[in-house]
Amino acid sequence: MSSAIDRVREALQGRSIPIAVVGLLLSSAVLWALFTVDYDECGDDEDCIRIAYEVKDTYLFWDANPQEMADKLSELTGEKVVVYPVADEVAAIEAVANGNAEIAMVDGAAGWLGYQVYDLDVVAVEKKPDGRVYYNAAAWVRADSDIAAAYLDDDPDTDPFALMEGKKSCHTGWLKSAGMLIPMGYLIGNGYAEVQGDPEEIESLRATVTSFFHKDSEIPEGGTQYSGYKGALKCMMTGHGDIALVKDTAYRLYCDENEDDVPDGPDWCLDRDEIVMLPSFGQAPSHPVMYDPARMDDETMLRIQDALLALDDDSEGREILNDVLNTAGMVASTAEEHLGTYSDAVSNVPGIRAYLEK
Repeated sequence: MSSAIDRVREALQGRSIPIAVVGLLLSSAVLWALFTVDYDECGDDEDCIRIAYEVKDTYLFWDANPQEMADKLSELTGEKVVVYPVADEVAAIEAVANGNAEIAMVDGAAGWLGYQVYDLDVVAVEKKPDGRVYYNAAAWVRADSDIAAAYLDDDPDTDPFALMEGKKSCHTGWLKSAGMLIPMGYLIGNGYAEVQGDPEEIESLRATVTSFFHKDSEIPEGGTQYSGYKGALKCMMTGHGDIALVKDTAYRLYCDENEDDVPDGPDWCLDRDEIVMLPSFGQAPSHPVMYDPARMDDETMLRIQDALLALDDDSEGREILNDVLNTAGMVASTAEEHLGTYSDAVSNVPGIRAYLEK
């Protein structure tokens, strides 16, 4: 990758060019370099391992190149490891189910799809900084809101979840675990929200969201300013929306609260005492690595599992865990152990099973 960047820098030496143009050229060089790395087929190498991996704009940054992960896993397994790029995490699961990839790194919702529909199993799961292999899906609101007041007043007759109706919600994205599926499953299952449209069609979920919350609720596309946990927090904290549907650790991760309870993140972060987190909607499993036991023998599975767990054994592996996988480490697990209870959290979402089984 560095050669592409160097050529751009050399071409710019001694020239007066606007900073924005320089940034565009360097970004283009990074893009060119990323897509000329080894996103290749295994060829005749029968021992090759293909990782189905969703390629996003954020992977254009130096430290987030998934090829670095593939190279490290190749070193640890002694086999050729390549990245099999896919458009989204459902496609990653389908790649494993169809035999186009050996493993897939996905979120909990896609992992549940693989487990329930394609009989895939889990080889390892990500570990959170606090050691958990799950996180809590929760709503964050501003402390001066009526929702916060209802939660903090110790009056059982004031229900903060009921007061969410009509408010503008900030979701992390479409069909995301903490940002969509678990909170909507909770709100529907507990009678707060009513399914709008055909309960067997996934698009009824979008109508249900905008009917219960606000017609302009933020359901962002990936890569936009309000997408992901950080984007949903920004959406709420800047007043673009009223409720951020994220995970329980989102504030600490993205606003970096210090010992003085003052945010040390982006300038839009509010002080910790200016926001309130409501009780959890439920638990979401951490991101799993999926494989097909019908296609992979136990020896190969254990070799991959050992390699994933060994990423935490040296500084290079720990950098990959942090920069590429955004996790503190990997833990061995199984689909039944890690994903078995997820059905309860999302079973009330309209059309979710029909959508995933397509």
